[in-house]
Amino acid sequence: MLLLAIVLVAIGLAGVVMPAVPGPILIFAGLLLAAWSDGFVRVGVPTLVLLGILTVATYVVDIVMMTLGMKRFGTTKRAMLGAAVGTLAGLFLGLPGLIIGPFAGAIIGELTAHADWRVAGRAGLAAWIGFLVGTMAKVALAFAMLGIFLTAWFVA
Repeated sequence: MLLLAIVLVAIGLAGVVMPAVPGPILIFAGLLLAAWSDGFVRVGVPTLVLLGILTVATYVVDIVMMTLGMKRFGTTKRAMLGAAVGTLAGLFLGLPGLIIGPFAGAIIGELTAHADWRVAGRAGLAAWIGFLVGTMAKVALAFAMLGIFLTAWFVA
């Protein structure tokens, strides 16, 4: 059972940056399975609740970072919607699609509001920067989850 937990966490860590893989959820599932395999002796409910909160936070941070990045550049709601649609469409094209999707979606969305390529380019750049910062925050939260679990496992 512990081996399956390790495999879930490993796939989850890769899934934090890979498209269409629910990385944080797999990490949480692996850590929960590891805690269960030990009868919740080393890692108890309070730690698992904290890990659950961090799991949800990884998804919230992703959306908030992209939105804040786009608002900072003064983009329209259409550009924000375009970035969201581009991100979803990019899931089907793998990692390149996930990188290009928000950028292209924001540009297309902004072009429907303003026919100015320069403004649309800024919207695309803002979406891409927000996506990049959000991804870095997700990676940091994923490793924080792992660190908290390992501290509880080995120190407690």
